[in-house]
Amino acid sequence: MLEKKKILVVDDEENLRHMLQVMLRKLGYLVDCAADGVEALEKSRLGNYAFILCDIRMPVMDGRSFLNRCAEAGIGATVIMMSAYGSVDDAIDCMKLGAYDYISKPFNSEEIFLVLKKAEERERLKDENRRLREEVGRSCSFGNIISRSDRMAEIFQLVGKLAEYKTTVLILGESGTGKELIAKALHYNGARREAPFVAVNCGAIPAPLLESELFGHVKGAFTDASHDKAGLFEEADGGTLFLDEIAEMPLPLQVKLLRVLQEGEIRRVGAGLSRKVDVRVVSATSKDLAAEAAAGSFREDLYFRLNVFAVPLPPLRERIEDVPLLVDHFLHKHGQRMGLIGVRPSPELLQALVRYHWPGNVRELENCIERGLVLCEDGLMDLASLPESVRRAVGVERRRSDRQDSLSIKKGSESMERALICRALQQTAGNRTHAAKLLEISTRALLYKLKEYGLA
Repeated sequence: MLEKKKILVVDDEENLRHMLQVMLRKLGYLVDCAADGVEALEKSRLGNYAFILCDIRMPVMDGRSFLNRCAEAGIGATVIMMSAYGSVDDAIDCMKLGAYDYISKPFNSEEIFLVLKKAEERERLKDENRRLREEVGRSCSFGNIISRSDRMAEIFQLVGKLAEYKTTVLILGESGTGKELIAKALHYNGARREAPFVAVNCGAIPAPLLESELFGHVKGAFTDASHDKAGLFEEADGGTLFLDEIAEMPLPLQVKLLRVLQEGEIRRVGAGLSRKVDVRVVSATSKDLAAEAAAGSFREDLYFRLNVFAVPLPPLRERIEDVPLLVDHFLHKHGQRMGLIGVRPSPELLQALVRYHWPGNVRELENCIERGLVLCEDGLMDLASLPESVRRAVGVERRRSDRQDSLSIKKGSESMERALICRALQQTAGNRTHAAKLLEISTRALLYKLKEYGLA
């Protein structure tokens, strides 16, 4: 049998409390009562209530104050306000404070039943979404990296093996592919996870300052050296130092980095003695480092020392099946931060996103979704929320005009097919086999259509 839901009724009128208790028990709920907000708050802390029916105007502590105290105490029950005739504005104010809904007095059992069932459905959907996110997180993520592509799955497996060792790793990939996320995954999934993870962009620091930044300096080493300063290698001692854009490191400094990797010791600028450090070095670049070494702009011996294990990250355009999954992830991530929960993408938007070539990769997609959240209306993110450059690249404006002017059944059918495929891929987080079942076609037919519509 299903477990009965517990409800707390909060009202200063004893007759109303009794009437609601009888009514709700007939509807199959377990019911407790409280005469004011103070008593209700105490019972809410002790009882595991699914719902709270609370009057707005009460002595001692009114409904608005009760809502605020519930939020402070972290009470997660769904609160439904009860308002007398003429106090609808107060009820709406309470909804702004976190109440789910309100019912106006006098009310009947059917009205209360409908509100409670609607609230139960909302809770069921929230629980289902939470379970789905946990399932996706277990099967499609590694650290904070979200993917369902076979190539990324191989990378996750390799990173998992490398994480436990001090071996140097070189991460290769275009800007925005998640190189720092891979570096963090190497660190936080290994034995060094409790020690510092320190990151530096070698191209963002002027060459004369980079040596001091990496190795530190002693007082008087140069004009502005007013005190001893530890470098990033010392800060990362016992942990991991991530050298992003390693190809931008000046040649003279490359010699000193090679010595650190070989000897395990650093020397501060201006110091006479070296210091031992235990640091795992992970580096990354968006350039072809082998070509840079062959051209003489990067030391070949350092290249081989850094490239013990290479982790090449594919650009987003080569794992386009991850786009619906990433869209959902970024909608949830930024939606929570911005207070825009439940925003969904339109089928046309998803279609445009999977057609786009993403020169800025995952970072560009994340920026698009964050921008879209700001511009979306009524909980739906549509094509209007995309940057003009993206719309122009995928020909959105032209296709919109075609739909308006053309009476072609063939073109209309193709547009509908494309939209349904995008929606199915979104609902299945990019799983093509499951998407084909939803579409009631074979997986082979789906693969053909993905290629035909430029979605593969």
